[in-house]
Amino acid sequence: MTRVRPVLLASALMAAAAVSLTAQDGFKLKSKVELVNVTATVSDEDGRFVPGLHEGDFTIYEDNEKQEIKFFSADRVPVSLGILLDSSGSMTPDKMESARAAINRFAQDLLEPEDELFLMSFSRSSHLLQDWTTDRRLISRAMNRIEPNGGTAMYDAIAAALPIATGGKHEKKAILVISDGNDHNSTMSVNEVRQAIRESEVLVYALGVDGESRPFMGRPGRQPNPLPIPFPIPRGRGRFPQIIFGGPSGPQSSDDHVNADTLRRITDDTGGRTEIVHGFKDLDQATERIADELSKQYYLGYSSTRPRDGRWHAIRVDVKDRKMTVRARRGYVAG
Repeated sequence: MTRVRPVLLASALMAAAAVSLTAQDGFKLKSKVELVNVTATVSDEDGRFVPGLHEGDFTIYEDNEKQEIKFFSADRVPVSLGILLDSSGSMTPDKMESARAAINRFAQDLLEPEDELFLMSFSRSSHLLQDWTTDRRLISRAMNRIEPNGGTAMYDAIAAALPIATGGKHEKKAILVISDGNDHNSTMSVNEVRQAIRESEVLVYALGVDGESRPFMGRPGRQPNPLPIPFPIPRGRGRFPQIIFGGPSGPQSSDDHVNADTLRRITDDTGGRTEIVHGFKDLDQATERIADELSKQYYLGYSSTRPRDGRWHAIRVDVKDRKMTVRARRGYVAG
């Protein structure tokens, strides 16, 4: 069991004081943005995570102006993590079996006991199969109830998961999307989802499973520069409707490939990332890499003096050693 340093507890109280929430058009996060939290992942030239850095090794810029770091931690902090699993018709029994095995190992063996999880499946509609829990048996049982069918409405599922993720009890919040195909059935566009995520502090990860033999595209710390993202608001920690979003029906070919560029547009501005694997046999190692990353991130925060103008404000995190690569959220919307 790990402990959060007092400075993180203080930052959480400051963040709570800085945030006011209003419901509008399905959930919107309105924040005074006086305190900005940043999770940073640092890797070397070979894509390996770099441990042992200190506050003095980091510099944070907002809109190209240097900011004073108010708190820093290199300790592992607990995570509230939502798992979104594709349950469309392309998920054949062998694929689903491999996905269940990888998620079970991820939840039971690779995460820490205090990390909490929720599980959602998505095809043409989204289903919250298991609300927040630290009981891994409940996650496993929920996966056994999944019966793949229909098309894929991934963007709607992510939008549905965001307010649930906001209700997580831990300061670090994340979503992991696992899918083997393209989105054909969402009512939301990818830009609308990006705008929703941009208003949040949620890390978004995606594992795309592609059966084609393509170049590996997901080494940590080596992602191409994508585009910005946002986030909606909490609905509390109570129960949620099981069917959260429904999309129009439409044709979907079982051989549609994962759109890596679109996934990166969704994930990369959050400080998360997209990884493409070459089949479900590689899913186990991919989830292991994500669990390893979540345990080796740095947690920083600074006080913003920017006006609450509803605009996107860019964030850049640098380290002294220019041979290292930093991945962190690329900005926030000053609500």
